[in-house]
Amino acid sequence: MPTRGVGEVRAVTEQQPAVRLAVLGAGVMGVSITTLALGRGVDVVLVETDPARRAGARTRIEHELRTAQLMGVRPADAPGGLTVTAAVADCQGADAVIEAVTEDAETKAAALVEIDRLTGPGTVLVTNTSSIPVDELADRIPHPEKLIGVHFMNPSYLIGTVEVVRGPRTGQPALDGVARLLGALGRKGVHVADAPGFVTSRLLHRMINDAARIVESEQATAEDVDTLMQDCLGHRTGPLRTADLIGLDNLVDSLWVLHRRTGDEGCRPCELLLRKVRDGEHGRKSGRGFYTYTAGVRS
Repeated sequence: MPTRGVGEVRAVTEQQPAVRLAVLGAGVMGVSITTLALGRGVDVVLVETDPARRAGARTRIEHELRTAQLMGVRPADAPGGLTVTAAVADCQGADAVIEAVTEDAETKAAALVEIDRLTGPGTVLVTNTSSIPVDELADRIPHPEKLIGVHFMNPSYLIGTVEVVRGPRTGQPALDGVARLLGALGRKGVHVADAPGFVTSRLLHRMINDAARIVESEQATAEDVDTLMQDCLGHRTGPLRTADLIGLDNLVDSLWVLHRRTGDEGCRPCELLLRKVRDGEHGRKSGRGFYTYTAGVRS
């Protein structure tokens, strides 16, 4: 099978064979990816070592599955089976393991090293990093050819396209395995070259940082910035509503990754973002960010 080049798009295919999937991390993205997979009838082993987060994972996923059904984006007649566990060893036997832990290179590398040790050569290791170069993580694991980046967006069950990042050492079996995975999930992959932030985060996160600077300077309110970007430039939600959905803590982590790896001062998190994170205003998941959220209603 020929190697796919930068910018090529792999179409969604039907009638894919069953895929055994494990997801590492029950944070916002881990839950979102798990919801997508279950809604497509794919069984998932969800690994979360934090007891509190693990205890609440099923409830959060059930809520997301109901939301997906109400929005008409849950095609499976019956959802896939879910196993929630604290044991990374339960990833054994999976065709693909998606790492969706904190956006920190050391944390991600440690998780990937353990998964690589526990799984065989046929298992594809997928990092859902939004900004850390795939090859930087591959450099830490014994079998770098098994690692590939797939940047799912949130909520994964609504957004039908993902960013697929092939590192310099990613092997063809990993590419083929991700094609099977995306087919089972009903997702289209756009293939891009490996670099800090890839395409989406490199563009979006700096734009959000600039939007936050405008609010910080009192030139405009968050609502005004988002309304202008939506109504004048066609942005679906506006950059600051998007920031609340990403999680301001995750956004700041990603901006620091971009700043340190590119030297771009535009990626240095502005003081307003840093202050909100310090104050626990992390966006939708905490109930307050640039907007306030009560029972799912933004104010």
